[in-house]
Amino acid sequence: MDVGGLGDKAKDALNSEQGEQRSDQALDKAEQFADDKTGGKFDTQTDKAGDMADQRIGQQDDGQSGG
Repeated sequence: MDVGGLGDKAKDALNSEQGEQRSDQALDKAEQFADDKTGGKFDTQTDKAGDMADQRIGQQDDGQSGG
C-alpha cells in the first residue's frame, strides 16, 4: 500500500464513530495530563484547547482551511 492509501485509510478511521470515540478519549487524557501537571491552574485553557482540537479533528476534509 502506498503512503496516500495509508493516509486515506487513517482519514476513514477517524471519520468513523469508533475513531471519533478514540480521538475524544485521547484528547480527554491529554487535557487531564495537562491539568495534573499544572495543578489545574490552566483548566479553562486546556478545556478550550481540547475543544478546538476535537473540532479540528472531527471536520470532514472538504477542502476548506481549518484556521
